[in-house]
Amino acid sequence: MSKKLVLAFSGGLDTTYCLHTLVKQGYEIHSVFVNAGGINDDEIASIEARAYELGAYKHYSFDIKNEIWKQFVTPLVWSHARMNNEYPLLCSDRYMIVRKCLQLCDVLNTDIFAHGCTAMGNDQFRFDQTVKSIGDYSIIAPIRDLQAKVSAVRDYEIEELSKAGIEVASQHKAYSINENMLGVTISGGKIDEFQQPDDSSYLWVKQRKDWPQKPLTIKIGFEKGEAVSLNGEQLSGVQIIEELNQQLGQYGVGRHIYTGDVSIGLKGRIVFECPAIDGLLIAHQALQDTVNSKFQNQFNSVISNRWAELVYNGYFHDPHKTDLEAYLSSSQSYVTGEVTLYTEGGNLIATAIDSDYIVQDENTVYAQSAPWSPEDALGFIKLAGQATTLVNKVRR
Repeated sequence: MSKKLVLAFSGGLDTTYCLHTLVKQGYEIHSVFVNAGGINDDEIASIEARAYELGAYKHYSFDIKNEIWKQFVTPLVWSHARMNNEYPLLCSDRYMIVRKCLQLCDVLNTDIFAHGCTAMGNDQFRFDQTVKSIGDYSIIAPIRDLQAKVSAVRDYEIEELSKAGIEVASQHKAYSINENMLGVTISGGKIDEFQQPDDSSYLWVKQRKDWPQKPLTIKIGFEKGEAVSLNGEQLSGVQIIEELNQQLGQYGVGRHIYTGDVSIGLKGRIVFECPAIDGLLIAHQALQDTVNSKFQNQFNSVISNRWAELVYNGYFHDPHKTDLEAYLSSSQSYVTGEVTLYTEGGNLIATAIDSDYIVQDENTVYAQSAPWSPEDALGFIKLAGQATTLVNKVRR
């Protein structure tokens, strides 16, 4: 009998090559497309049709958008995490994709899991470490294996698939594109060459010439740190992300270029677009900075950097991440209110905050009036600065 395996299948170049190759090797392939958003029903149907055309024994589609919101977006927004203060970890759907595939492995009574990761980036570590954290499974990675044999891997894949009569989308020949509800990452071509990406690299975010003329105002409502409404309408987290991606993307919000250090010591350069994530992070920070204490807000950056480091580098299931999230959850107790975002295109700012928990003394106006005297201020300056004054005096 053929050995059963579960293949994480996106329908892109790499996983198309994986399915084609594994069928030739005699495996019974159960392909899985895990819907993490950023794709419509026609595209999902096309991925299923492609899987069967390539020889899949059976194809499955699962929706994980709600899981992504709860397990990733919520703590991401609480922490304001961005790797190197730039990249908001848009590929973190990988962890939930792996879990869904392994759940199917258990149902099918097979311990063989296959994926299309290369040997060059962080995704291989995210996939493999998640597998090892969850249970005892065998991992097959045909693209990673291929890199031990050929140098121009993508060209080789395209050539082999072409010989077999399998078409590859022209866009995938120029770029490697990953889309989910969080955003889109684009690599390859001029991006890899550290040159200016051409216009065809724009996917969700509109260019300047296409921005609407009328400014955009959006109000995001939060309850204990979680976004729950847009412009007063109660929506699910997934609906909020989808709406923000559409509206803010029209105004050129959310496009970035990032160069990061991958786990194995290379520089990886990508274009990424994340209108909704940018909007949520800007709005949440404006509210949290207003309602939380000075020490809470100062400590948030410490948590943010460590949480980003763990998630970016593949340690999604490390207990330390769970500990950090326990603190983050506690810190959101009073992060409730509504934030107004405004853009005329490109730039996005939080212009107004409405909350019952704004830390504000009704008798105090910043830089104008306060319930303490000038003498009180002078005494505070003298005492608070005494150590610094003394050390400089001694060393003069």
